[in-house]
Amino acid sequence: MSLEGSTDQVVAFVRDLIDRGRLRPGDRLPAERELATKIGVSRPSVRAGLHALAAMGVVKSRHGSGTYIPDGPPSLGSEPLSFLAALHGFTRDEMYEARRILEVEAAGLAAERATSDHLATLAEEVAGLFANRDNPHLFLVHDINFHRGVADAAKNPIVGALVGMVSALYYERRRATAERASDSDLRDAAEAHRRIYQAIRNRDPERARRAMNDHLIQAARYQAQELDEEAAAEARTASEPPRRERDDGRAGGARKGERAAPRRRRSS
Repeated sequence: MSLEGSTDQVVAFVRDLIDRGRLRPGDRLPAERELATKIGVSRPSVRAGLHALAAMGVVKSRHGSGTYIPDGPPSLGSEPLSFLAALHGFTRDEMYEARRILEVEAAGLAAERATSDHLATLAEEVAGLFANRDNPHLFLVHDINFHRGVADAAKNPIVGALVGMVSALYYERRRATAERASDSDLRDAAEAHRRIYQAIRNRDPERARRAMNDHLIQAARYQAQELDEEAAAEARTASEPPRRERDDGRAGGARKGERAAPRRRRSS
């Protein structure tokens, strides 16, 4: 049997254990050797199957401890979406459109369902945004964590998993360009997150939806401006004539073989 077929067997075996309630969140899977014996495949096949399950967010490996079913909110690995983005060329506008579809309603649900722990997490991320306006990369981390926190507060595990997957792809793309954000853009973004948090804290679903929608539209506009400014700068650089190396002495001294004229001191 091919490795692919054996990998499918491993995935099917673990799925069956989950369906029958033999594996629950937080449980540890049997060791590789035991799985290989039970399923009737090689240990490399078991490892390949576990890697596939990890990419789906079904299992998580802990170094020196084993492989576990994650305990807590479900998560989807971003790798499949990342591959699709590379194959089909997802655009920035499509990314923000998908985020609005998911996150605007999530903000409304969060305003209805958030617990005190959810609110504390969101407040902490907002504080992190304001504290790191001079560090775009740390700012981005708090930004992503805030949006995931809103999705968690919505208390819909499907929405939470989808937002987590899309957020991971957004982070993967944005971290390469985070330095382009201006100080004013980061300040506006921090204020926008605070408005979303305040609406959720005040249990105002419509205001929360509106604040999230406005924020994502504004963020998309700012990133479009960044790209326009970068393209304009590249165009200016390309249009400038190349600097000529001047070895004839006109740029920094006399011609070869000539004595430089004495410089006059400027009067102060």
